[in-house]
Amino acid sequence: MIVFPAIDLKGGEVVRLAEGDMDRATVYGDDPAAQARLFDAAGAGHLHVVDLDGSFAGSAQNREAVEAIVAAFPGYVQLGGGIRTPADVEGWFEAGVARIVIGTAALKDPQFVKDMAREYEGGIVVAVDARDGMVATDGWAEVSDVSIVDMARRFEDAGVASLLFTDIGRDGLLKGVNIDATVDLARRVDIPVIASGGVKGLDDIHVLSLYANEGIEGVITGRALYDGRLDLAAALAMAARQLG
Repeated sequence: MIVFPAIDLKGGEVVRLAEGDMDRATVYGDDPAAQARLFDAAGAGHLHVVDLDGSFAGSAQNREAVEAIVAAFPGYVQLGGGIRTPADVEGWFEAGVARIVIGTAALKDPQFVKDMAREYEGGIVVAVDARDGMVATDGWAEVSDVSIVDMARRFEDAGVASLLFTDIGRDGLLKGVNIDATVDLARRVDIPVIASGGVKGLDDIHVLSLYANEGIEGVITGRALYDGRLDLAAALAMAARQLG
């Protein structure tokens, strides 16, 4: 199971939000590239980066910061936030991003996502962000009438690499991952699932890793790392141990 340390960007700074609320941002640093190097030093091979401003604006707003992260981090960078056109996707792949996360456009223009998944094999991740079981879009500001399972099933056989499932009600609050909903989604679709939202410590990593063979590909963690509640090296070791 992959552990993805998260770097969320707002105004060029490293932040964490509570429940996706831009007015509830905690700033953890003003040098995203330096943060990427710290995660690399701890042993991370993957990063999950979000252009929060881009999620609301619908286009890249933290390009310099993302490019600095890609340059500083030798592993794989997964990027989401405001990526809604073929030109956006192509541009980020050319900039060295390994995988693109698409959320809002996946609901509003599923054909676009399917086209990109076919063109960039293994490079497209669909974000299934949920509030009370329903898909949320536009930086989580809008909630649709589409269930997470219905949304996910639209992309089976489309070549999508993974689904990134976030329980918004837990994100940034250290309440613990919604294990039941995450595993249920993984069992009901044929696409690997990445868990996100609410990781509070090593126990979450351990429990999720027990379901790796049922389709849990990885887990994203942010605030628990920044607050010192979760040691990244220990989390990586825990996730790797289960592979044996």
